[in-house]
Amino acid sequence: MPSLRLRRWTCITLLLGLLTGPWHAWGADWVVSVNEQNGLPSMTHGGAPAFVPSFDFWGADWSWTGYYPSVKIDGPYRYTLTGSNKALDFDIQAAIARPQAQTLTWDFDLQARSRQTGVKGGGIIWRFDPALIAGEMGDPVLLADNRGWAWGKNPQGPRVEMRFDRALAKVYFERGDSSEVRTFFYSDPIEPGRQQIKAQLSVTGDIDIGPTTSERFGMADPSNWPDDQLNWRTAPVDLSFLNAAEKPAGKRGFVKADGEQLRFADGTVARFWGTNVSAYALFRTPDEEIKQQAKRLSALGVNLVRLHHHDSPWVTPNIFGDLQTLKNTQQLSAESLEKIDLWIKSLKDEGIYVWLDLHVQRPVTAADGIYGFDELPKAHGVADMKGYLFVNVTLQQALKRFAEQYLTHVNRYTGLAYKDDPAIAAVLITNENDVTHHFGNALLPDKNVPKHNRLYMDLAKAFASRHDLPADKTWRAWEHGPSKLFLNDLEQRFYADMIGYLRDLGVKVPIATTSTWGLNGLSSLPALTAGDVVDAHAYGGIGQLEKNPLRSDGMIDWLAAAQVVGKPMTVTEWNAEPFPLPDRHSLPLYVAGTGSHQGWAAIMQYAYSQQVFYEGWVRADNWNAYSDPGLLATLPAAALLYRRQDVHPATTRYVFAPSAEMLYGQEISPANSALLRTATEKGRLQIAMPATTQLPWLQASQIPADAQVLKDPGQSLLADDAHAAVSDTGELRHDWQQGLYTIDTPMTQALTGWLGGQSLTVGGIQTQLKTRYASVVVQSLDEQPLTQSRKLLISLGSRAVPRPDDMTPFHVEPLQGTLSIKAPAGLKLYARSADGKEIALPVRFDNGQYLITFDGKRMDNWLFLK
Repeated sequence: MPSLRLRRWTCITLLLGLLTGPWHAWGADWVVSVNEQNGLPSMTHGGAPAFVPSFDFWGADWSWTGYYPSVKIDGPYRYTLTGSNKALDFDIQAAIARPQAQTLTWDFDLQARSRQTGVKGGGIIWRFDPALIAGEMGDPVLLADNRGWAWGKNPQGPRVEMRFDRALAKVYFERGDSSEVRTFFYSDPIEPGRQQIKAQLSVTGDIDIGPTTSERFGMADPSNWPDDQLNWRTAPVDLSFLNAAEKPAGKRGFVKADGEQLRFADGTVARFWGTNVSAYALFRTPDEEIKQQAKRLSALGVNLVRLHHHDSPWVTPNIFGDLQTLKNTQQLSAESLEKIDLWIKSLKDEGIYVWLDLHVQRPVTAADGIYGFDELPKAHGVADMKGYLFVNVTLQQALKRFAEQYLTHVNRYTGLAYKDDPAIAAVLITNENDVTHHFGNALLPDKNVPKHNRLYMDLAKAFASRHDLPADKTWRAWEHGPSKLFLNDLEQRFYADMIGYLRDLGVKVPIATTSTWGLNGLSSLPALTAGDVVDAHAYGGIGQLEKNPLRSDGMIDWLAAAQVVGKPMTVTEWNAEPFPLPDRHSLPLYVAGTGSHQGWAAIMQYAYSQQVFYEGWVRADNWNAYSDPGLLATLPAAALLYRRQDVHPATTRYVFAPSAEMLYGQEISPANSALLRTATEKGRLQIAMPATTQLPWLQASQIPADAQVLKDPGQSLLADDAHAAVSDTGELRHDWQQGLYTIDTPMTQALTGWLGGQSLTVGGIQTQLKTRYASVVVQSLDEQPLTQSRKLLISLGSRAVPRPDDMTPFHVEPLQGTLSIKAPAGLKLYARSADGKEIALPVRFDNGQYLITFDGKRMDNWLFLK
């Protein structure tokens, strides 16, 4: 099924990020580099994966067996791979080198310790981009005598050949699919003994072999870097003045959706920059610490917090109480509700609004009276609702029961029910839960869920009959066509019923249905418009600034493609993984700059914390930004530029207006649409909903008169040879060839990306750094342009690496080089220690500019020139 292959491939794009990428200013469109996770070669085209390999081995009946190699960098372009497969009892080692500019070699040493029979064997699986196969590269071809493969139909290039010096056990296309080549070291049986196999990858044409990620960023030993200067209880900067006029949150009345904006009841535009507080942080944090963290969040510039994973079964206690003793989910825990009460009250007092979810990973138990409970997937002794919720009335009733208890609960600290508190900004019905892309397949005839399948098939047949659609196509959830019409209708029926129920309960604020997430295409958007806002989630990998929008999709593109004409857009989750990415300090600036330019109404990072705020328990991971200098280095700067709208909204509006046949009949997403990727580089991207006969509830978008209406998803708005783009306001510049992103406004000037080894100027600031990858942001704190301001915040981002076993404090890479700033005479430079004390630092003033020197030894993520 081509659509499934495409989805499988686009999932790989998110996983590839850390594994490969062009060297700073490498310049090549095609780059091969060694994957630091498995020691195999991956290739990118404009930042997008061209091919991705993995080690895979199987026992009997295709039971997958783990092989987890480690890779050591021995020197420039020299690596060692080691690993074992315990299930099949063999070891694989390899020495890897680049003997020539366009050649990589592997000297594999395989040692099988015992005879294994009845197994499938395995080796290296190569997955090729189907779009490149259909386009300029053509099909891979297998070399004679099981010696490997070659790819590239043009003899002059680009072309890649992977050749083994001896015949392998097997080399073949998986199920005849040329997008997957399998090169097996072992087949049945595996005989004990040693094999030495040499492999050589050769490239021709415009393909370069680049270094690994670690080589790109520099091979310094992080243990020699200084410790971070974070105190997890206090903020390194104080932006609480942004919330001063909003205390307590809700004073302007309830938030409402008004066209494409959010507004308070008094008419003021609501503009939210926020984060998530989740899981254990909600229920195990001491009361005094909840109040302290609310103050810290305000100081960091936050004015919206989403309370998330309140119901998830891996969190104990959760909103239902202690899962070890939980019999059913009919009642909510009074103790847990009291913690939620205090979070809401404490945030409200600091001028911070709250976003509530109704369902994240809500469990149900055997005692909850759920129809078809035996068919639901189980974990932690309870069952999951996702997907099944759309057809199972008893699950819908359980969610309604929870919503009533949760939203009508009276907060003991405010005296208001959640539904009556104007500090609650929005409500989400169900988190990351859809049948249009993710969970529809769970209901199909081959999934051994006869009760739920019967409900699903009956609804599909009725929809097909009602709209004269082919019944044999309408239920096929994995295909585009009639099924996407049916699945959108199935979702919308549930959403409309829930929204009506919530309004009858007295919910006054905007209601979101679910989010577009996890590579949802545009065909998932119609059902989401049933809500008052359209919400989006996106997670990226390394090198987001180096994604060439002509060829490669990035995290920003997946967010931008969720903006529907006539609806406010919110982002309740963004982040990048795996942790700790060395360039993560770039993301807040990239997200905030783009979001402000695109006119997004609310943006929330995931997550401020999932762990308890408790002395002695500060661990580093991707979901605890509160202790991570890698993100916190620029998160306050991002909050300030977004909330103050230093970056102005786009002056050009690009509206992609697909026909109904196009929207439901084919996969359209940033993965395969140049239009969706390039429009945001210049102006504001929006998606228009078409009139759809089979979906009478879907309101056709009223396209503004000033919009440029575009119909071809393959159209690019950039020149074919473009290497950079400037926004229509002139304030944002994205150079993907150099991996640079700059912001130039009167009150915020910033550079982030590969700054090292060159002199760069934006507005009144200039950097000359030796540090390869960094972020530098200079902002006015007194509402004056930078050249006139007497109170400046300087935010500096660099690599931040936790100690072994993810312990804090982090080691932070010290900057080396200089920063010059044009500003009035008479200012002094300060840093702030972890205990909040100001430390005077040397600074030179000459000819209207301050020159700050970074010595490569000391590191402060925040400086103050005042």
